[in-house]
Amino acid sequence: MGEAEVLDTGAGADAPAPVNRMVVAVLSLVGLFVAFYLMAHSFGWTGPLVCGIGECETVQSSRWAKVGEVPVSAIGFAGYATLLGLSVAGLQPGRRSSRGLGLLLLAGSGAGVAFSAWLTYLEAAVIHAWCQWCVTSAILITLIFLAALPEARRIRGGGDAR
Repeated sequence: MGEAEVLDTGAGADAPAPVNRMVVAVLSLVGLFVAFYLMAHSFGWTGPLVCGIGECETVQSSRWAKVGEVPVSAIGFAGYATLLGLSVAGLQPGRRSSRGLGLLLLAGSGAGVAFSAWLTYLEAAVIHAWCQWCVTSAILITLIFLAALPEARRIRGGGDAR
């Protein structure tokens, strides 16, 4: 897929702003804040996690809290930032009908749901502890994926996929 296909700067300039991309942008921003809080904790920038429900410290100190040397929260931060950038780009005139951006939003949010499902499984079956922030993130990425589903229609060329 070429850059012109991703940007789609010609056609669709007068198309209305896709509501689903607005929803993805707002939810991604919330997810960015949640991931940043957990990432700041993992890098030692904050004190103990505030966790009213669950055992956040148990989850965050488990061997599953990192992929190699990279905190899972940093991966989440990068994912939410990417989804935010893609959704905001997809709201710009000339890119509102972009099939390439739609594909990236759908694929990115799908990958996020799959990764989050794996982490949720680890919390339940391996760590035997729950982190309210991780559960919040899992809910957010699932909602983002649901909001991105109308992109499938846009990808197929079905027109406005509000």
